[in-house]
Amino acid sequence: MTPPSPQGTLPDLPLPLVIPRSQHPVSRQYIDCEALKVMYRLRDAGFLAYLVGGGVRDIYLGKVPKDFDISTSAKPNEIRKIFRNSRIIGRRFRLVQVFFGGGKIVEVSTFRCRTEADEPGDDAAVLPANNEFGDPAEDAFRRDLTINALFYEIESYTVIDYTGGVQDLQDKIVRLVGDPRRRITRDPVRMMRVIRHAARASFTIESETWAAIVEQKEELNLCPDSRVRDELFKDLRGGACRAWAELALDCGLFYVLFPFYRKVLADHPEAGQSRLLLLDLLAVLDRLVADGQTVPEEVIFSLLLIPLAKVELDLMAVQTQQAASALSAVIRERLEGYFSRLNIKRCTQDLVARALVTLPLMIAHEKGQGWPKWLSRKSYFATGLQLFELYAEACGKKEVAEVAFPPVSATAATARPRSSGSGGSRGAAFAPGTKGGVFGFRKD
Repeated sequence: MTPPSPQGTLPDLPLPLVIPRSQHPVSRQYIDCEALKVMYRLRDAGFLAYLVGGGVRDIYLGKVPKDFDISTSAKPNEIRKIFRNSRIIGRRFRLVQVFFGGGKIVEVSTFRCRTEADEPGDDAAVLPANNEFGDPAEDAFRRDLTINALFYEIESYTVIDYTGGVQDLQDKIVRLVGDPRRRITRDPVRMMRVIRHAARASFTIESETWAAIVEQKEELNLCPDSRVRDELFKDLRGGACRAWAELALDCGLFYVLFPFYRKVLADHPEAGQSRLLLLDLLAVLDRLVADGQTVPEEVIFSLLLIPLAKVELDLMAVQTQQAASALSAVIRERLEGYFSRLNIKRCTQDLVARALVTLPLMIAHEKGQGWPKWLSRKSYFATGLQLFELYAEACGKKEVAEVAFPPVSATAATARPRSSGSGGSRGAAFAPGTKGGVFGFRKD
C-alpha cells in the first residue's frame, strides 16, 4: 500500500514529507504485535491503516509507547465486520476497540475530516461535535500537536509527516497544528496538552503557541469541568508533575486551575519559598509515580495544598489536638470551595483536611519515643503518616523507602452497609439468590 495520493487532499493542504526507513528510527520491532495484526488485516482488506499519534512519537524518541492507536480509511462498521472481537464506542467521534487476550485493547479510528479548519463563521465558537470522515491529510491537520500528527505505514515502513512534526521532534519543540489562537479558541483544553507534552519530554513550547496560551488561558474556564478534571489528573499522575507545574505557573494556567493559590504563589512576600516547596513536593510525587505507585487522590491534594496551608492558615503553628480539630473544620470548609470544579468526593476532602492538620503534630512529636496514643489511634493516622514522610523527603531528608498506600477500594470495602427497616440488607437489582420480583426486591 503506497502513501496517500496528493490528489486526495484538499487544495490548501501541503504535500506530506515521506521519510524512508533508512532515515527514521521507527520500526515494527517496537510495535505491539496485536497492533501490527490489526494494521495488516485492514491492509489486506483493501484499506489504508497507519500507526498514529503518541505511538509514533514515543518510538521516534526512543521511548516505550503506552498505547498503540491506529487510524484507517475504513469506516467503523467496516472495521467491526473485519474484527468480530470488537465494539464501537464514542458519541462525538466513533472509535472501534479491538479486543485481544489478556485484556489488551487496540483502538482504531477512521480518518477524520478537517471540518474545524474549513468551517466558516465565528472563530469564537467552540468546536462542534461531528462524525464526518476524511483522508490522512485532513486527519493530520485535525490533531492537536505537530509531534502527535505523524503516521507510520507498514508497507514501505515510511513515516508520513504533513505538519512538520519530525522537525519539531528533532528540535525538541511542542507546537500546536495550525493557528494556535484559533485552535485554543475551538478547544481550550489543548493548552493543558501542550504543557503536558512539553513537561514530559523536556521540550520547549514554540513561541506563538506559548503566547497564545498566556493570552487565552482564562478560556479554559469555558470547558466542561469533567474534561478539565480528566486532563488534570493525567498531569498530576504523569510522572512529570514538577516540570508541568513550573510551566503552568510561568504561563498562568496554574492559577486558572487553582485560583486560590494566586495570593500565595504570586502576591505574597514569601511567594518564592512557597513555590519552591510546592515544586519539591511535586518532585516527590513524580518519584512515587516513577516507582510504579498509584498515589491516592487524598495524598496528591494534601501534597499540593501544604504550601497554601502553611501561609494562609498558619498550619505549622498547630501543636495540640484541640487546635488541630478546630483547623480541620476550617480546612474542610475551604476545600469545598477549592475543589468545587474538580468534583472531589467529600470523603476525600475529609481525608485531606485531617492529613494536613496531622502533619504539624507529627513534626512536633517525631523526636519522641513514639507517637502519642491519641494520635496513633486516629482512623486517619496512616494517611497522616504517609504525608509526614513525603513532606520530610521534600524538605531534604532521606527518601521514603516504601509507601504502603491502601488499595483504591479500601474506603468502599470498609464502609458500613446500609441497614433496612427490618435490620438486614436488601438484595440489589437483579441480585442472584433473592426471592421476589424481576428486580430482586423481596416480597413482603
